[in-house]
Amino acid sequence: MLSGTLEFAIHKLVGTRLDTSGFEQKYRNDETGRTAYDPKLLLKIVLPGYARGLVSSRKIEQACRENVVFIALACGQQPDHSTIATFMSSMKSDILPLFRDVLLVCQEVDLLGGTFFALDGLKLPSNASKEWSGTRSEIQRKKERLEAKVKELLAEHLQEDHGNDNHPKTPGSDRANGDRQVQRL
Repeated sequence: MLSGTLEFAIHKLVGTRLDTSGFEQKYRNDETGRTAYDPKLLLKIVLPGYARGLVSSRKIEQACRENVVFIALACGQQPDHSTIATFMSSMKSDILPLFRDVLLVCQEVDLLGGTFFALDGLKLPSNASKEWSGTRSEIQRKKERLEAKVKELLAEHLQEDHGNDNHPKTPGSDRANGDRQVQRL
């Protein structure tokens, strides 16, 4: 990853600057089954996914298999869409403030390009000029607006994932093919 890119900043912020200890305590299953994915890894792939308009767990899973940036962020691992969806739905109250803080830091260091940062069609203006620095109350309002946008995005992600489970079984679809294979066994 190139230094100075949004993905690099997210990688560094999540890896070193954000407190993710709450995730690690809740998202651990060392006693049975396969060990859980590191919550930092899941955060590192979801936020850039949102920045690129990927709001479904299936699309983020696909990006982890096909997109070199996501492969690097995921350290070569390929979390399943159900893992991503479960993580997002079970940790959404913890994720919201982290995403907001990442966006605020990216805005401070001018990584949002001075234009727009798209969160699935939601355009958030970004400007690092002194006029936008503002007072504490203005910064608080900006923080609240970002939090509201991230909350909408998280809700849309959960709705998208829930909707994917209810796709009709059309001939030739992956779900229909999977059902046929189960019946053959």
